[in-house]
Amino acid sequence: MSVRLLSRLGSAALVLFGVCTLVFLLIHLVPGDPVEAMLGESARPADREALRQALGLDLPLAQQYRNYLAGLARLDLGHSLLDQRPVAAVLAERLPATVQLAVTALLLALLLAIPLGVLAARKRGTGVDAGAMLFSLVGVSMPNFWLGPLLILLFSLWLGWLPVSGSDQPGSLVLPAVTLGTALAAILARMVRASVLEVLQEDYIRTARAKGLSESALLWRHALRNALLPVLTLVGLQLGALLGGAVITETVFGWPGLGSLLVESIQARDYPVVQGCVLLISVVYVAVNTATDLAYTLADPRIGVG
Repeated sequence: MSVRLLSRLGSAALVLFGVCTLVFLLIHLVPGDPVEAMLGESARPADREALRQALGLDLPLAQQYRNYLAGLARLDLGHSLLDQRPVAAVLAERLPATVQLAVTALLLALLLAIPLGVLAARKRGTGVDAGAMLFSLVGVSMPNFWLGPLLILLFSLWLGWLPVSGSDQPGSLVLPAVTLGTALAAILARMVRASVLEVLQEDYIRTARAKGLSESALLWRHALRNALLPVLTLVGLQLGALLGGAVITETVFGWPGLGSLLVESIQARDYPVVQGCVLLISVVYVAVNTATDLAYTLADPRIGVG
């Protein structure tokens, strides 16, 4: 177990180093000048040069990269180019909103997907099964940037039940969570159905059924429990997609989280904040996948042997 843990931690560190390097290079290749974005096109050349020197943007790219890595080694993400606040403080302000949205969307997806997938497996080949798979197909096919405005039109503008955007009104979380969780619920429902159907073919299930165990107890107490391992895998992998989808969803609904902060920082050419946002999302993604991989050993000890 210790060897497996060290191996996974080493792989995670290598991935994060690659992400840091790639983001640094890409953000500096994006057309646009942060000094021009801060001062405007009418600023004098001397003022631009003074600000560029003050921000360290006049240094060679290799020197800026070394300074960036040295700061990361000290757990220092730098300061925002716009307001000179520490990037860590800016991220700390926006992170709770993204966590709230992601956790709510994940819970909503699980509450929809698990009963729907089990019911589809139990009613295989019937209209219920077809309806569940149709929901799965529609949910996967609808992108967030289309579903979000559609929900706004229906529930905010036409019916007036929920606020259009923001996070300071009752019910503000409903539409963003539904938008973000629908696709995940559709994917998980299909996986739960496939996993339960596979488990139902096992010998111990046939033995339990022959002993007179009720179909409901068979499904919920035995089949579902043993079918959750691939579902756990998918949940861990999809969490990264959930955070990625939050960028679009937060922008559509004006949700004050990391996603909207990332878009705002890209538009303003605020390099340190962009790098901090991407790094934080990557750390969460890698940490969750590493924890999911290690959780396999607890769910099925045979995996740890390999």
